Amino acid sequence: MTYEMLRRSSGVVSGDSDLWCTYAAVRTLTWLGRVDDLPSPETVTGFLSSRQNSDGGFAWSAGMSSDAWATYYCTQAMADLPGGGRDPVGGAGSAWVWSAAHADGGFAMTPGQASDVWATYYAVRTLVEIFGERPPEALFDWLSALQAKDGGLAWSPAHAKDGTSDVRACYYALTAWSTATGGQGPLPWSRERLTSWLKDRQSEAGGFTFQAGDDTDCLWATFRATSALSRLGETPRDPEACVAWIRARLTPGGSFTRWPGYPVPDVWAAFCGVGALRELGAGAEDFEDIADRVVETVLSFRTGQGGFTYRAPELASDVLTTSAHLIAGHFSDTGERDALRWTESCMLPNEDGIMYMPGRGSEVRCTLWALSAGAFRDDTAARGRIADWLAGSIQNPDGGFGYWEGRASDMVSTCAAAEILHRTGGESVAAHLRDIAGYVATCETAPGQYANVPGGRPTLRATLQALRALNRAVGTDGAPACDALALHRVRGGGFANEGNRVPDLLSTYEAVLAGDEFGLAWDAGHLTKFLDSVRTADGGFAWTPLMAASGGPLADCLGRRLEMRLSPERHALPPLALS
Repeated sequence: MTYEMLRRSSGVVSGDSDLWCTYAAVRTLTWLGRVDDLPSPETVTGFLSSRQNSDGGFAWSAGMSSDAWATYYCTQAMADLPGGGRDPVGGAGSAWVWSAAHADGGFAMTPGQASDVWATYYAVRTLVEIFGERPPEALFDWLSALQAKDGGLAWSPAHAKDGTSDVRACYYALTAWSTATGGQGPLPWSRERLTSWLKDRQSEAGGFTFQAGDDTDCLWATFRATSALSRLGETPRDPEACVAWIRARLTPGGSFTRWPGYPVPDVWAAFCGVGALRELGAGAEDFEDIADRVVETVLSFRTGQGGFTYRAPELASDVLTTSAHLIAGHFSDTGERDALRWTESCMLPNEDGIMYMPGRGSEVRCTLWALSAGAFRDDTAARGRIADWLAGSIQNPDGGFGYWEGRASDMVSTCAAAEILHRTGGESVAAHLRDIAGYVATCETAPGQYANVPGGRPTLRATLQALRALNRAVGTDGAPACDALALHRVRGGGFANEGNRVPDLLSTYEAVLAGDEFGLAWDAGHLTKFLDSVRTADGGFAWTPLMAASGGPLADCLGRRLEMRLSPERHALPPLALS
């Protein structure tokens, strides 16, 4: 894999700020003692505040459900900004964090979802560092069950039984324990085995990988490994080589890059590079030769929305936006080829899925959108590697899939994985598809009705995604889909996710897709009325008739594909899953 295609961008830039990037930028500036260099910090606060929902939690994007990760990122970044402080949201988020707690001591990313170590880490840090509260005593029993046979820590107690250890899981668990105890309580794992497993992830070159068997050192893994060892009062086996490897990731005169051969300095690399050096004992004087260039680079990633993206905004393409343009047919032949090549370059060296943004982890939804846009269309080997990545690395013990490795299962990701495995896996993934049916069953709230996570509320989209996943996995008839469509059909056009009064574009796309999947008749006039109600003056599409402006490239893509479905050619809808 070469990453030269990523040096310049052939994808499509959304121009939006990203929460993940904004958090990383603010933390990096804070660690360097340079957060006061940030012009107009109130615009960053405004961007972060816009992510808060009425339930007190925060979401990745406006309109999405709250989750523990977004809640930590927003509250922590606001606390770091000038004029911020602990409890920047007046305690409104505390009750929401507790709503995602399980009796076994772990936390879920959203209420009703299974516990995982990502969510538990973010919940514990938010409760202790932001709200000044104590996590539950059962936390330590849950954490203790994460140690696998090889000595490392896994994503959940169920993952630990399969022996899947990861440096990130070690860091999240150790930091949750350290945050809850101040680093003074009894360690709930075998210290010797855990320390040995972590130190074994260091290569002779000095960097670290996430898992045994990975072949490329990564700055993200190196940051998390050095942090985890620091919580144990330990250092890497060769700390000098580690420092040299980290500093070798600096571009001439610029900031950090993620791994050898990757050419683009980005915000996550700056966050990881500065963070890892701090964990290895670097003080302010050790950053004197690089602080100015790192700060200048990070500040150049600001967008007009008030937050940050991952690199210079004019080059910050992402896979979802690029795929949306490809699926909607907005490129010329040459542009399409370049955009597909760019999309196919968005893979980490140790993972075979496709990332949302280069340098970030591989995500199931983005992989489905990219494949639907034509990525790897004629590359059988690459499609096989993607199937192996899904079936061999990230399928959870409950049979479902989360956004990426280690995340607890949800219906959107599980449906996306079923669609990918159906088109790429062949007979070799039949057993994995059957396991998907087991997860889908746990989300059934009433006969033929499903929620996004076990214990959640049933919705039209979750129901139709569950039925699509079941059809790919074991086959199912269309009667439940027919019932769901009748229940959520809006008289004036379109379909509603909940009830039958306010239609939306995502639910209507899912409804037509399911109708085609199960051979159900649907009313073209009814769909035409809905599209007329969400078409905007500039030719785009709004998410609902209640919005006057386009919902952006993803909404425009879904609206355009529905128009194409109504055309005389009756173009088939790509089997996408988004929310």
